Amino acid sequence: MIYLKKMTLAELCKCSTEKYGNKNAFDIYRKGQVYNRLSFREFGVRARQIAALLGSLGIGNGDRVMLLAENRPEWPAAYFGINLAGAVSVPVLAEFSVEQIGNIARHAETAALCITSRTEAKALPALPAPDVPVIYLDRIEGGTIPVTIHNSSKFLPLRIPAFEDLPEIAEDSCASIIYTSGTTGRSKAVMLSNRNLLFCAKASRSLMKIYSRDRLLSIIPLAHSYECTLGLLTSVMSGASTSYLDKTPSPAVLIPALQILRPTAVLSVPLFIEKIYRNRILPELKASRLYRFPPTRFLAVRVAGWKLLSALGGAIRFFGIGGAPLAEDVERFLRTVQFPYAPGYGLTEAAPLVAGSAAYKFPYRSTGSVLKGVEVRIVPLVQDKTTDAAEGGKSAPTRRKETNAACRINDGISAEGEIQVRGPNIMLGYYKDEELTREVFTQDGWLKTGDLGCLDRKGRLYIHGRLKALILGPSGENIYPEEIESLLNTSSLIEDALVYPGEKGELIALVVLSEKAKTMLAATAENLRELKAKVNERLAGFSRISRIEVQDEPFEKTPTQKIKRFLYPHKQ
Repeated sequence: MIYLKKMTLAELCKCSTEKYGNKNAFDIYRKGQVYNRLSFREFGVRARQIAALLGSLGIGNGDRVMLLAENRPEWPAAYFGINLAGAVSVPVLAEFSVEQIGNIARHAETAALCITSRTEAKALPALPAPDVPVIYLDRIEGGTIPVTIHNSSKFLPLRIPAFEDLPEIAEDSCASIIYTSGTTGRSKAVMLSNRNLLFCAKASRSLMKIYSRDRLLSIIPLAHSYECTLGLLTSVMSGASTSYLDKTPSPAVLIPALQILRPTAVLSVPLFIEKIYRNRILPELKASRLYRFPPTRFLAVRVAGWKLLSALGGAIRFFGIGGAPLAEDVERFLRTVQFPYAPGYGLTEAAPLVAGSAAYKFPYRSTGSVLKGVEVRIVPLVQDKTTDAAEGGKSAPTRRKETNAACRINDGISAEGEIQVRGPNIMLGYYKDEELTREVFTQDGWLKTGDLGCLDRKGRLYIHGRLKALILGPSGENIYPEEIESLLNTSSLIEDALVYPGEKGELIALVVLSEKAKTMLAATAENLRELKAKVNERLAGFSRISRIEVQDEPFEKTPTQKIKRFLYPHKQ
């Protein structure tokens, strides 16, 4: 790992270029072959070229530059190049619609766009003004790069300035603005400083140690803070090699790539490993004779674990899982077979990591220990009761409210409440939204995450769900829809589930059927009744499902595969 004199992306780029030189930094996998190799030295050159180009266009000193591109080696070069120019990167997911991209471009007052041929169709209609330069990252030829202004394209020369000739960057200056798609419907522009990002990347090494010999496979969009900080920045810091995929990481693309690239580390969302387990591993396991014979069942499970590791290339030593909760049945299997997975918890506003763990070093259902240098407190939710005359003067629950009480620990587990965070990883605020920034911070400076959880005596964090998703039972009980959804999703009949309260307070499960269920339509109704009964057996009385309804279309999700609950307001 390199030593940084300053906590800035510019310093990281300079130091990694000098230390790792000709070692491979980035490449792209396409149809069984690896292309577009960039060494660390070439990466540093390309980043400085982008910085000089932006400077020649009059862009720098806090100007916002949108980065709209798929994962490819040019993305990191542009991300660091924007910072080297003194500008602020605005990474945007390539999956966003033209309308979303246009809204972001206008809100951020974008001074330039860095795009590729694939994102051109979305980028050009979203231009905030005709004089905003459009830079094509994938069309660099012979020391020149195409730039379009006022629908007129020209090739501008690329020069290579020395790092010392580029603007001085302050550690606490804004380095990047990330627009969250979120699950609440209101896209927020999170301002992250150089210090936020570099602190988080450095601190994560206490949980996941990445070395220069490591090979990373990137499958999450770089525009997401999870992949950008914990994938990109940690690999540049450590001198590791990173491969990107030329196509969307579907199983048909991903499995062959894993076999050829044989990565040692992967960052993923739960859906990826859950699909492999349920669609490939579990059916083979249940069909095994060893599994059907109780004395040899454990052996069958261990063989299935070996097959899972083999399917992922056979060299994985760290498989990070974050962005959403991992299903309980999948986690039990991974722990049984000693698969080297490691959970994590965070949010974009925390750049993004709050808690995590090394493989094998965390208790079941925990997200691991709080990051070193970061503070977490649990603010309990307290019942607020009023007298209802219709109930004969009895006390009736109306809502839950925060208290300023510190975390209480009983029997090794703290009182449940909202998770609040403070530390060097916490954002500067929301861009051009002081009111929302004030709302999300407490008076004493803690970030309110909106997530519910608790801590054990060793400082390990457990997540129970979103505060906004919490449902109050008939007597004020806390009902976590995510936990019920997790139980439903263990069924082979269910592709996805969303639990919501009905008009009378009853719990309703809205489900998307799996392909298996769709092929047995005649039996579906009876099977769903049986599933409801099985799930309810595992739930407290106040958390039991009243009925299951079928949704024809898949739920719309965020990049980390969380359902966008706000899109189903009639279900809330």
